[in-house]
Amino acid sequence: MRTSFFLLLFTLSLAAAGDDEQPRSGNPDSSEFTFLRLVYSEDGWVDRSWAIDYPKADRQFIYGLGRLTDFGFVNPQQKALPIMDPDLFSYPFVYAVEVGNMRLSDQEARQLREYLLRGGFLVVDDFHGEYEWQNFYTQIKKVFPEYEPIDLPLSHPIFHCYYDIQELIQVPGLQFVYSGRKWEKGGYEAHYRGIHDSTGRLMVMINHNVDLGDAWEWAEQEVYPREYANLAFQLGINYIIYSMTH
Repeated sequence: MRTSFFLLLFTLSLAAAGDDEQPRSGNPDSSEFTFLRLVYSEDGWVDRSWAIDYPKADRQFIYGLGRLTDFGFVNPQQKALPIMDPDLFSYPFVYAVEVGNMRLSDQEARQLREYLLRGGFLVVDDFHGEYEWQNFYTQIKKVFPEYEPIDLPLSHPIFHCYYDIQELIQVPGLQFVYSGRKWEKGGYEAHYRGIHDSTGRLMVMINHNVDLGDAWEWAEQEVYPREYANLAFQLGINYIIYSMTH
């Protein structure tokens, strides 16, 4: 049975104290789903943009995943791994933020390509405006020069594989509470895009001009609007279900 989202708001874990922000390796338990964050570099140097909202956003999403679903296989501990870590291939799902700052080396692009073609699933989130889009586009074309990102229609299975999402709205970051603007850096319109392989399987889910991570991180705060937090959790859960079933 699915737990009410509104009940979740009163029970969200706030165990962010003592956060460990360092990437960790380790052999995963094959019986568990682990929420994995991607550590990427910028021209060969590890850039801290990968760690925005980490680990609180990840932990609160994991907690919500456990509360809102009847899944009994969720690892309560988040992880973060660099692209070149060989353990990456043990995880079917990986999440990356602020990819407007990502700069992939040729080796990293090859590794990410192999991971995705072998069945991995990448969700990118929290990047805004035309400049950041153009940078991400350049980097992902290093990975898949033959495939083009497309805007996904609301009818796409990823929006209906667990929650039946009826409207795709712009999910803003916490700055909305103070500025009243849902957009950042000129990113006025939300885009939910994807990249499919030659069989039609979605490999990369792209949330552009959208900040699901902030919605997860601040969902328990009354100042953050529930409609955005609600959609952010629903989308995240659908992304995981799609990645595990396709």
